[in-house]
Amino acid sequence: MENTRPLILITNDDSIDAPGLRCLAEAVRSMGDVIVVAPRHPQSGQSSALTVSAPLRISERPSDIGDNVRFFAVNGTPVDCVKLALHAIVPRRPDVVFSGINHGSNSGINVTYSGTMGAVIEACLLGIPAVGFSLLHHSLKADFGLSTAFVAAIAAEVIAKGLPAGVCLNVNIPARVIPEGIKVCRATRGHWTDEYKRYLDPLGVPFYLLTGHFINDEPEATDTDEYWLQRRYVSVVPVSADQTAHDAVRELTSRFEK
Repeated sequence: MENTRPLILITNDDSIDAPGLRCLAEAVRSMGDVIVVAPRHPQSGQSSALTVSAPLRISERPSDIGDNVRFFAVNGTPVDCVKLALHAIVPRRPDVVFSGINHGSNSGINVTYSGTMGAVIEACLLGIPAVGFSLLHHSLKADFGLSTAFVAAIAAEVIAKGLPAGVCLNVNIPARVIPEGIKVCRATRGHWTDEYKRYLDPLGVPFYLLTGHFINDEPEATDTDEYWLQRRYVSVVPVSADQTAHDAVRELTSRFEK
């Protein structure tokens, strides 16, 4: 008999060993059959990067969550995990792809850099409903207790009803979220400043480490993810995989098509 249970593919950018990944799998395992395919090592900031100059290897990990949850590690990026899962691991096309639960915010422009959201956008490009989940807490000891109810509710809604064509979701959850607090909103416009710090190695040769501070360019706007996250609401931002600036097509046509 054909299996009619939803097939859920899960990945992340914090690695196969990240506690947030396990929490996500536990939150949705009652909703279908779950296959987790995640990077062997942390891949934060990899965006939509692909591995093009090294062989990719798959290794299955034991699961103590349940018979309907399987874990696989891949020595690649989050996008590698999605693409390789569809090519060599899953028995059929997944009904949904979930990524996370990421440690730290992916609000605002962070969606551009995020490996968590890179995997989500890849699934969206392939026509699979996809959601990225992030908890605004960087510690691997973060408490996911308050976030998993929101994760489960959003996941269930997407499994049941899908998403608009070409749209995926970027979900950020405050570490101390208020009960029943979800806001669908847009991403805050902002930028990073002081992005690198200079150091000297023992030989006196300078090197640099990524650092920086996020600047919200519209702190008074009340319809953004940063506004609602600061008020302890879960932010749900619809993201389009199509990066075409459609509003600019007409103006640029008149300038360049002469």
